[in-house]
Order: sequence, then C-alpha cells, then structure tokens
Amino acid sequence: MHHAERFPATGPVVVAGNHIGLVDGPLMAIFAPRPVHALTKVEMFAGPLGAFLRASGQIPLDRFHADPAAVRAALRVLGEGGAVGVFPEGTRGPGDLETFRGGAAYLALVTGAPVVPLTFLGTREPGGSSSSLPRKGARIDIVVGEPSAVDAVPWPRTRENVRLTSAALRDHMQQQLAVALDETGRSLPGPLPQGEPDE
Repeated sequence: MHHAERFPATGPVVVAGNHIGLVDGPLMAIFAPRPVHALTKVEMFAGPLGAFLRASGQIPLDRFHADPAAVRAALRVLGEGGAVGVFPEGTRGPGDLETFRGGAAYLALVTGAPVVPLTFLGTREPGGSSSSLPRKGARIDIVVGEPSAVDAVPWPRTRENVRLTSAALRDHMQQQLAVALDETGRSLPGPLPQGEPDE
C-alpha cells in the first residue's frame, strides 16, 4: 500500500479503483485505511460468500439494471460519514479507465464527498483471465492517489452535472494511474483474452 496518508481520516469518502483482477474488491475492503463498503455485483452474494459480504457491510449491486436500493445504501453510508467503494469501469478489464461509468460522480455530487483514487497493480498477470489469481508470492501494489474534491450539487442534479463531473474524475484518475505506474515501475496487464466474458 502506497500513500495511505492521502486517505481522509474522517468524513464521507468515495473510493474509486481501477479494476483488473478478481481480488481487487477484497483488497479494497481489507487494505484501505478505513472500512470500505464496496458496491459488489449481486451475483457474488449467492452461496456461502454472501453471508460474509453482508456481514462485512458490502453493498449488492445489479450492474445491468437501475438499482435504487444500492444507491440508497451507498448514500446512507456516506451520510453517516463512511467510505463507499466503486469500480467505475464496471467490470474487470485492462484497468486503464477508458470505460468510466457515472456512479462515483453521482455519489460525490449528492454528498460532497471527496473521491479517492486507488490504483491496483499486479492483481492479474498479463494474459490472465478475469477470474485468475496472482501467482503465489506475486507483488501487488495498491496506490492511493490524491483525493479529488467534488462540491455537492443540490437537487435537481442533471445528467449533464453527472457527465461533466464524471469526465473530470476520469481525467484525474487517469493522471493518478500514470503517476502510480511511473512510481512503482509496474505496467497494466493488458486486455482480457479474446472471448473472455465480462465479470
């Protein structure tokens, strides 16, 4: 973990990470300097893992349909001064933030919470599938980027508000990603193998 001191010690925080590997979500929850309630695909809550995810405060999210319950849960955590984790790319991939959804921007606009970028490096080997794990003893770097301040916008917030804020956040996170790559000497794993389904 690099630059943990950048993580705000108190108050609401939107934690936004790039998403390259299966273990990014658990690492966000375990290694962030404060407990993080990550928006987690609802499929992960099936079976024995579901009870653990719920007990640890993770938030189920339907990635394919509007999910007001997930949004309300995330806003409740932020309203109580907690940290909510989001992967703006929406699914595992190259981790370059070229795809960038508006959820982090929306949560920040509603609450005025700063957005803290997390860059994950080494959680998927080059050429590895979306469900692959790092090899035993592999080095994983998690770099906390400089927080991005977002002013709360009162209701009614427009799609244009969200679009512009999301574009600014994406630019900031890509800058922080470039800094993290330079600082660690690491590289991203590249795209998923051809024909690999989204996870």
